[in-house]
Amino acid sequence: MRLLGGRDEAGLPLYQAVVAAARAPHWYLEGRVPDTTDGRFDAIAAVLSTVLLRLETDPAAAPLSASVTERFVDDMDAQLRQGGIGDIVVGKRIGRLMAMLGGRLGAYRDGVAAGTLDQALARNLYRGSPPDAAAVAHVRDALLALRDRLAATPLARLEEGVLP
Repeated sequence: MRLLGGRDEAGLPLYQAVVAAARAPHWYLEGRVPDTTDGRFDAIAAVLSTVLLRLETDPAAAPLSASVTERFVDDMDAQLRQGGIGDIVVGKRIGRLMAMLGGRLGAYRDGVAAGTLDQALARNLYRGSPPDAAAVAHVRDALLALRDRLAATPLARLEEGVLP
């Protein structure tokens, strides 16, 4: 679906579901993700990375993946502007946030391939200071469970914004 400005909004329902999932209290309580601007960004990036990794497995999902990523950029742009960041700086900050997302995506992809997300979580979600093994285990297990549910979810359901 395209809006008046030509922007493809196909990924909006899925991106909204990602943000809602990343705001679930268990990340911040049991997972002890810091409830800060950085912590919330990191939680969104972790859930979004898990979704994007699922979309990578289906060539037909490429447009949805691109649209979800565009929604992420739009959201981060709006958050920066709302926080008082001016036009001159927003582009650089968005570039940095996209690099951070890309780094997390790669780290989580590598962690899944290696059979453990713990190092990727310690570095990317907890920014080098994981609180304790139980918190890391909670987040790891929640992300892997999400990955497994996503693998069993048809693309059409994801396009509708259904996160299992």
